[in-house]
Amino acid sequence: MTEENVVIFEEPATADGRRIGHARLNAPASLNALSLAMVEQLLPRLKQWIRDPDIVAIVLDGAGSRAFSAGGDIRDLYHSIKEYGDRPNPYAQRFFFLEYALDYRIHTCTKPVLCWGHGIVMGGGLGLLAGASHRVVTPETRIAMPEISIGLFPDVGGSWFLSRLPGRAGLFLALTGAPMNASDALFSGMGDFCIDDSARDAVLADILKAHWGTDTAANKAQMTHLLDAHESKAERAPSNLRKHFDLIRKTVGMASLKDTAERLLALPTEGDEWLATAVDTFRRGSPTSAALAWELQHRCRHRSLADVFRIEYNVAISCCAAHDFAEGVRALLIDKDRSPKWDPPTLAAVEQKFIESHFRDHHDGAHPLSDWR
Repeated sequence: MTEENVVIFEEPATADGRRIGHARLNAPASLNALSLAMVEQLLPRLKQWIRDPDIVAIVLDGAGSRAFSAGGDIRDLYHSIKEYGDRPNPYAQRFFFLEYALDYRIHTCTKPVLCWGHGIVMGGGLGLLAGASHRVVTPETRIAMPEISIGLFPDVGGSWFLSRLPGRAGLFLALTGAPMNASDALFSGMGDFCIDDSARDAVLADILKAHWGTDTAANKAQMTHLLDAHESKAERAPSNLRKHFDLIRKTVGMASLKDTAERLLALPTEGDEWLATAVDTFRRGSPTSAALAWELQHRCRHRSLADVFRIEYNVAISCCAAHDFAEGVRALLIDKDRSPKWDPPTLAAVEQKFIESHFRDHHDGAHPLSDWR
């Protein structure tokens, strides 16, 4: 796989001579993990499609049968962190800037954006899915923001879209990395349609057969009706979020992270694998990540999307200069011992001034994302 073809771009013609912008992530061996090369190719093409009046809709999907995208490709990011330490890290700055810019353009695009979230959709992959106007999941979809296990935090706008999930479910997902299936995605509003992946080609064919106009609202409505006609008739696994909705609401989001952690760790989990795994992931996860996720969701709940990306950018760059992110990646992906040594090692040892330090600026002059509104 060369960097030139990590994304496949096509612009097939519709029945009325207009075009669809189709971008397919093309790194199935890495579960379509978002690399710097990918975002460097995706962002300018997306901007071009948004400007082009003949492009009436945009489709994002992933190659292979296992994943839309398993998240950001953090191996190169890890190596840059080891190289630069606590010094300014140009690789990290460029990666997060371009990734967030791509996510922001998807969120703010006025044209229909169909994201086909089949299989694994995690981290940076969810950043792409979350902003799309038409989010498709399949019966095999598995969505998660598992950053607490690698010493990061649910970024790519997660501080914004997770905080808007019902019943404090977003904070629960941020603290536990718990996965969502298709039913969870529809229940929480993170997905709009559940369609069998085997119908993907038929959906794309119907998009091309349709007649599209210049009214973006009408085009979005047409895309909705088109996708609704392909809704899966297969029985789906039940929603764990729906099942535990009241329990999550009563457990998460108390007056302090300390109170929430005590309630979370005391949950009765016997006989419930999903809940037991969620609690165990929180117990084993980075205390700093938990504190950052808590702080970000409370700070960002009423902020604009652009403000949230600006805040997350500062925190992400800070994480690259701190201990836990590199240590979490080492333990999970490099040495694969799955035994990270977090520092600080416990929530009680995480000082507020340390968390506050993550929100500092890492640039001279205007913020790199300052022109976003």
